[in-house]
Amino acid sequence: MTGIELAPETTDALPWTLQRAPQNYVIGHVRAVLPDRVLDDARIVVRDGRIAEVGPSVPSVRADVDGGGLLCLPGLVDVHSDGLEKERMPRPGVELPWSFALMSFEGKVRAAGVTTVFHGASFSDRATATSGRSVHVAQRMCESIEQWSLRETDCGLVDHRVLHRLDVRSEAGFEAMRAEFERLVATGAVTTETPAVISHEDHTPGIGQYADRAYYENHIAGVRGISAEAARAYVDELAAEREANAGIRDTTMGWLAEQSRTGLVRIFGHDPESAVEIADLAARGGNVAEFPTTVEAAREARDRGMSVVMGGPNVLRGKSHSGNVSAGELADLGLVTALASDYLPSSLLGAAFVLAERGMGLPAAVALVTSGPATAVGLADRGALDAGQRADLVLVAVEHGHPVTRAVLRAV
Repeated sequence: MTGIELAPETTDALPWTLQRAPQNYVIGHVRAVLPDRVLDDARIVVRDGRIAEVGPSVPSVRADVDGGGLLCLPGLVDVHSDGLEKERMPRPGVELPWSFALMSFEGKVRAAGVTTVFHGASFSDRATATSGRSVHVAQRMCESIEQWSLRETDCGLVDHRVLHRLDVRSEAGFEAMRAEFERLVATGAVTTETPAVISHEDHTPGIGQYADRAYYENHIAGVRGISAEAARAYVDELAAEREANAGIRDTTMGWLAEQSRTGLVRIFGHDPESAVEIADLAARGGNVAEFPTTVEAAREARDRGMSVVMGGPNVLRGKSHSGNVSAGELADLGLVTALASDYLPSSLLGAAFVLAERGMGLPAAVALVTSGPATAVGLADRGALDAGQRADLVLVAVEHGHPVTRAVLRAV
């Protein structure tokens, strides 16, 4: 028996299979991480795939699942993951089938406690040997994710979605993104209730992520195995080429502003570095400052009510890999509302626990990987252990000072 009686027509036959969580169950004896506190020896009642009740365990009532004192968190939401492209091409020139890459990466995502993931599809013509990014690859990624999510044998392990990364100085990228967006609208996949998520980015050397060109030159030298002089010459050529595409940037930004006014798009501004850039982002209807590179940009975004997303690896390393502001510093200032895995799924839980130990407290730190990112992408049905929310639950242990996912129960 469970704590709440079920009508005969909704009672799940017990025992359930391990293939997926049932629609109705009770999990007891967990430490529930609520939005404002940690409730020890808690039970969580799930009805029709939604959380119906969270409260103290009742000694006289047997739960369907004994949580054994593990921490219970809402399923993590990852709004920016570039890991799938690496899974598909683990080495330069070594390409795996998309379906295999999705299956393989899904295991890593689930092991990290992530139940909703937005895969970054890079609409850019700046193809590289190491990342394999191109317009064609972005299109194939979107198609593969759509097919994977609709497959008949789907057990609902992870909710796979797309973060459309749009290079604002790529004409080919813009045309492909516009075509993909129009297709999604025409098929009903994108509506005002389920808007597309588009992150616009400008990786021209000397601005944004690589405001200090030296970091980019060192990166190019290391990746290509060339001299510092050759790397500097390459970056000079790239900067000149992208400067010539300023007109395309204006067209792209104008189109994004138009779509934002329709309510069919949520706009992320990637690597903003100043209050002026944030003001421009707000003017075109932007919702999220993604990886701001300075305190100034992050503070302006929060003052305007925007979400601020930073990288989990940045928190774990204690610094940015490209010399920009550290996520930890912004978190200490109260300027971060969400963390993203960027390229390492396990960094989300790890970063949350690092910030909790630094004094943020576990509920606030967990919110950065659950309700915070859910808010950034406009998903109001997940991210908290509250009545009415999806029953996406993650059981976590702490071993050797690090969080370890022990089980994931995701509503289907």
